[in-house]
Amino acid sequence: MAQTEAVKQAKELHETLQADTENRLVQKFPERIIHLNELLKMPEFKIASNDMNCEFNKNSDTISGQTLIPSNKKIVEVIEIVKPNLAQLAEDAKALVMWVSLLIPKIEDGNNFGVSVQEETIAAINEVEIKTTKSLLEITLYYSARASLISKVCKYPFIEDYQYAVAELDEKQYFIMSLAMHEARNSYSTMHELVIKNFDKIKKPRSSNNDSLY
Repeated sequence: MAQTEAVKQAKELHETLQADTENRLVQKFPERIIHLNELLKMPEFKIASNDMNCEFNKNSDTISGQTLIPSNKKIVEVIEIVKPNLAQLAEDAKALVMWVSLLIPKIEDGNNFGVSVQEETIAAINEVEIKTTKSLLEITLYYSARASLISKVCKYPFIEDYQYAVAELDEKQYFIMSLAMHEARNSYSTMHELVIKNFDKIKKPRSSNNDSLY
């Protein structure tokens, strides 16, 4: 009896996940595309016109006898905008993969074109999740690398190259985060178009419709 109840609850969970993801795809993805497009209009993401002068800031405050070396506030502000949007994209991609996976029918001989569409869709969305996760990891690596360079600037203030290295790292991180936001918007657009154009094949893979995958 307990097993039957568990099977029932698992089925209900799958149905809820499918309904939630379809709503996410149809309603939320377009909203996220517009939201990201609006964010990209902000001065923080104007790569061509943005001031890229991210030199090491020698001005510091003193707290309890310790020298406080400030972060590059410009980069931090950009990261605070980018990070939650990348996390949301990774979550949406994972949910979409689960949705398509639950729609894959049992393995049978023949009439598997729809299944191949599902598999290609999963592969494309998985790639989005992998790239997004990598971009999130870049944030941690940036702070770690910058802290290491700053410690060398403090230890060897007479070596100017360390200060230039900090500026170069800041500039690189700015480009990475700005491009990540553009990629996030584009990923939502491509995922949405891919699934919507192949919606019938994904929902009902065992059909006589053998049109090509977009």
